[in-house]
Amino acid sequence: MPVVRRLSEDMINRIAAGEVVERPASVVKELVENAIDAGAKRVEIVTAGGGASLIRVSDDGGGMTRDDLALAIDRHCTSKLADDLLDIRTLGFRGEALASIGAVARLSIASRHASEPHAWEIVVEGGLVHPPRPAGLSSGTRVEVTDLFFSTPARLKFLKGERAEATAVTDIVKRLAMAHPEVRFALTGSDRSALDYPVAHGDDPFVERLGQILGQGFVDNAIAIEAEREGIRLSGYAGLPTFNRGNGLHQFLFVNGRPVRDKLLLGALRAGYADVMSRDRHPVAALRIELEPHGVDVNVHPAKSDVRFRDPGLVRGLIVGALRNAIHQAGHRSATTGGSATLAAFRTGAPPTAPAWRPAAPSMFSGSGAGATPVSFAAWQNNPAPAQPAYARTAAFAEPAQPAFAAVNIPSADARANIPAEIDLSDRPLGAARAQLHENYIIAQTTNGLVIVDQHAAHERLVYERMKTALARSGVARQILLIPDVIDLPEDDVGRLLKRADEFAELGLVIEGFGPGAVAVRETPALLGELDTRALLVNLADDLAEWDDTTRLREKLDHVAATMACHGSVRSGRRLRPEEMDALLREMEATPGSGQCNHGRPTYVELKLSDIERLFGRR
Repeated sequence: MPVVRRLSEDMINRIAAGEVVERPASVVKELVENAIDAGAKRVEIVTAGGGASLIRVSDDGGGMTRDDLALAIDRHCTSKLADDLLDIRTLGFRGEALASIGAVARLSIASRHASEPHAWEIVVEGGLVHPPRPAGLSSGTRVEVTDLFFSTPARLKFLKGERAEATAVTDIVKRLAMAHPEVRFALTGSDRSALDYPVAHGDDPFVERLGQILGQGFVDNAIAIEAEREGIRLSGYAGLPTFNRGNGLHQFLFVNGRPVRDKLLLGALRAGYADVMSRDRHPVAALRIELEPHGVDVNVHPAKSDVRFRDPGLVRGLIVGALRNAIHQAGHRSATTGGSATLAAFRTGAPPTAPAWRPAAPSMFSGSGAGATPVSFAAWQNNPAPAQPAYARTAAFAEPAQPAFAAVNIPSADARANIPAEIDLSDRPLGAARAQLHENYIIAQTTNGLVIVDQHAAHERLVYERMKTALARSGVARQILLIPDVIDLPEDDVGRLLKRADEFAELGLVIEGFGPGAVAVRETPALLGELDTRALLVNLADDLAEWDDTTRLREKLDHVAATMACHGSVRSGRRLRPEEMDALLREMEATPGSGQCNHGRPTYVELKLSDIERLFGRR
């Protein structure tokens, strides 16, 4: 009995189907890609039972002759590949999809080429091929797949529920439609709601198609990405950092028109947002990479979802650099969805109680009372006023202050702070400060609405950006503590911190060991003012425990700087004077990325006047 024997053609096709045909969505992907490669401008997909019962894909492409149809269902027969496997300019190229589908399902293909007097149809049932026969079809190709995996019942048991399979089909169609806005896609069936994506005809068909699929909310909160380096072109749109999601399902990446889920590209996308987004949130983006076919190998995965670049470092650097530059150019811009969510909360929640407006401590002034002289926001944040005893705070507020409503015979509805009449800051992007609520939220008036600012989150971002700038230029200035601050910590945490002491010093934090279970803090970053050094060191030790021990802290300096900035920013509960609030707003306008804090949360919410008027029934 021979040990080695040749497998039958049917068995070979079934093995190949195990790699190519994973689930109904895999069939839809292969058939729609064939339609696009055939030059179709309209693709219609119909499914039933999540695709397990029925998949029908019709297109208006070039079609096939009788002889081509007979060859198309044989393995390794294709019209898309010549002799160079690296010169792939189509979505499909292996020539095994139809043979694999026919081996595990009932497959019928009807097609008409312009040179034929009528259409032809061929049927394959579980690997059994029937000869071509005349069919009725005016043009293009219609492929119908029924009873998927009927010849391999074990594979059928591994399918998920009808809804899950239908959702996977929808995702595949969306990605292909996104990559080819010049094609109309229609998806219908008894197992789903109908989808129709008409051909995009605008000045930018790609962004028009993104609006069709992702909604206008993404378009309104996206920034354009354009970059090119050494023949590799990157284009597309990426959501603002504050327009994020709880998972990575809204990340769409394309290489030469091919949807991919490549780890290198996903990692680069994540790195581009690392400076402005919390680790448990995910950006929304649709990015296209175009390069010469010889610069990328798409023949590394049966489903063609992974690719290998000839110069992966160049591609990664291009993506990370382009994203960071675009986010920087977006300045203080924040997602518009925050205002919608705020209005929705007003409409569905209980009527909010009116918080009392309070005057704030004169910490940004070189004097006090009416003759106080305002100082710069930078000087104030570098030298924040120390906490005052209660009696001192009471004395500070004893001076006459502009009340919420003027004490005159005719009450005034003007609740603005005491700003000179000749200075009108409401035409600035973040408006003019009018009040501080709950000692944390700044209310500013703009020409067409109002802005609510989280003072702690905003200042945290400003301090962080200053630290990064100082680090890039000449290092962070330090302030020597008169008496070193000794912090007791677990021995493991002490070891982690001391191991990176030299690198902490680059950020202005100088520490040294103080026995087996303590750390002495001798210098802190001058930019941060007074610090809760214990809380800071505990957070840094936790971060070091999470990172791989081989990762140099220098690669994580931005994250360390963000942690320090959080501990050194204006705390919630700090009372601010009107001039301090305005200075904070102006600094935000001048600082890129100030629309979100270091954790990716918005620093402000903008409400349009028209929305507010609708809230009160005025429109």
